[in-house]
Amino acid sequence: MKRLIAVIGGDARYLELIRQLKRLPDTEIMLIGYDKLEQGFTGLNQMDFADLELSKLDVVILPITGTDKEGNVETVFSDQDILLTKEWFRNLKQSAIVFTGITNEYLTNVTTETNTELIPLLDRDDVAIYNSIPTAEGTIMMAIEHTDYTIHSSRVLVTGFGRVGNTVANKFSALGAKVSVAARSIKDIARITEMGLSAIPLDDLANYTSQCDILINTIPAPIINKDSIQQLPSHAFIIDLASKPGGTDFEFAKQRGIKAILSRSLPSIVAPKTAGKILADVITQILNDRKELDV
Repeated sequence: MKRLIAVIGGDARYLELIRQLKRLPDTEIMLIGYDKLEQGFTGLNQMDFADLELSKLDVVILPITGTDKEGNVETVFSDQDILLTKEWFRNLKQSAIVFTGITNEYLTNVTTETNTELIPLLDRDDVAIYNSIPTAEGTIMMAIEHTDYTIHSSRVLVTGFGRVGNTVANKFSALGAKVSVAARSIKDIARITEMGLSAIPLDDLANYTSQCDILINTIPAPIINKDSIQQLPSHAFIIDLASKPGGTDFEFAKQRGIKAILSRSLPSIVAPKTAGKILADVITQILNDRKELDV
């Protein structure tokens, strides 16, 4: 019996995701929100949202952004209006799995209330660590494009030592930058020091930004505030990798004449093929694991 997968919306990453999923045996893939795509996918069904037979779907793959707070799905390759209501989820097969990149209050609540299994892929350590690689490469690209000095010997300060912060700090250090990392956890401070980088207590950030050429934030909270920005050299560049609205006081940075950019979804910009394969590999592994359990 074929497994039915509906891919609803998605950006450039999903083109590679779809190519990878096509290789799955005994699987039928339906595409919703790809009617404006110039290149087609032979052998796959491109459908209108209203034509989906929800009770037959085994897997639903939503965009990385999931839905907005009303349940609307953003489509890059279509003008279709796609709204996922509570009734829509209730009509899914009871065993259906819904994948998304990130979730929000609406999506979490509606899937909980309808007893629908929701898997936010970017919450998983494996996806986040794999994604940190193209994110770091994209950050390096931005640093090269927006500065008139080399990364080598530049004073780079990274705020946060999570999955992205760790990789970003490591890659910039490998290019010869003098990297400092600001973190709160005693464990993180110890690991930063062990890596040969300079560790800074996050609460003392403002005391260190005067010695910074490139400030990279990975924390989705108001971390890069006026005090920290005030001390930055005039040539400094801020790259904020945190989810919207970021963790930087962009208005104050503008007042000071400091270039600051909120750069989200770098994997989809610099390496959509790699990012799409990462998502496909993880989804495939999850589905294969479930299949083995059902045998």
